Amino acid sequence: MSGFKHVTVLLHEAVNGLDVDPNGTYVDATLGGGGHTTEILKQLNKGHLYSFDQDEEAIAYNQQQLHQAIEDGRLTLIHDNFRNIKAALADQNVTEIDGIVYDLGVSSPQFDEAGRGFSYRFEARLDMRMDQDNPIDAWKIINEWPYEKLVRIFYRYGEEKFAKQIARRIEQTRAHQPINTTTDLVAVIKEAIPAAARRHGGHPAKKVFQAVRIAVNDELSALEDSLEQALALLGVGGRISVITFQSLEDRLVKTMFKEKASLPDLPPNLPVIPKELEPKYKLVTRKPIIPNERELAENHRAHSAKLRIIERTKI
Repeated sequence: MSGFKHVTVLLHEAVNGLDVDPNGTYVDATLGGGGHTTEILKQLNKGHLYSFDQDEEAIAYNQQQLHQAIEDGRLTLIHDNFRNIKAALADQNVTEIDGIVYDLGVSSPQFDEAGRGFSYRFEARLDMRMDQDNPIDAWKIINEWPYEKLVRIFYRYGEEKFAKQIARRIEQTRAHQPINTTTDLVAVIKEAIPAAARRHGGHPAKKVFQAVRIAVNDELSALEDSLEQALALLGVGGRISVITFQSLEDRLVKTMFKEKASLPDLPPNLPVIPKELEPKYKLVTRKPIIPNERELAENHRAHSAKLRIIERTKI
């Protein structure tokens, strides 16, 4: 369990962006290694923090690391997917919050623990489940999903331009024998991508592994569900900080925040905008905050990170 070390990207920017009230109610939607939770707890006095993770290892690790805050009554750990945030908080008699932070990067320990099957760098059974009770794993997707479905997730979630070739090669390979391990899958992907294309743009399996991970954990629709609930839970002056690491997630957050902070379509020549039509939210960040040079130099996982913040301005 000591391996759950994780360098949190944009840590101070995300927590400072919440403008923490020492007596407020806050949520860390992605507990992971506990970086944001620890930082928020430093700023709480009589306030309370609810920290979510669907990974049992993250919960167990933080129960040890943060036992003092749990005993003090400032921290509650919740083992659940953040798409269930409204119902899980209602179980704690919480119906309004002052802020919530999301860090959408996969925890370093999940990548670095070979047995979890997240990484193309280590040999392991194809798994990639963040929640170990999830009935769908990477093995099932690669060995059982039809060609059309594989093409769709590789395009949509991995932005992989060789999606069709890779899906076809997977189909041909598994007809003879199952694709059991991360190494098996990497070999199939390399066979499917033209040699000239493999020489550029990082590891040839990166995009497919990302796509499969997103599909296994239903990450994009879970994020959309969770953000809708979080926006509704915010009290006036409450804020949401979201750190994304890939363009699909960033686009989703950007679009949802922009919709909430924009005026609806209005009839032309309206002299005054009626109060009830004014947006209830405002963008704290017009453009995303990105890591500084020092953080980029110290943490290779920081390179694609973007932070967006929104605030509720009225009920």
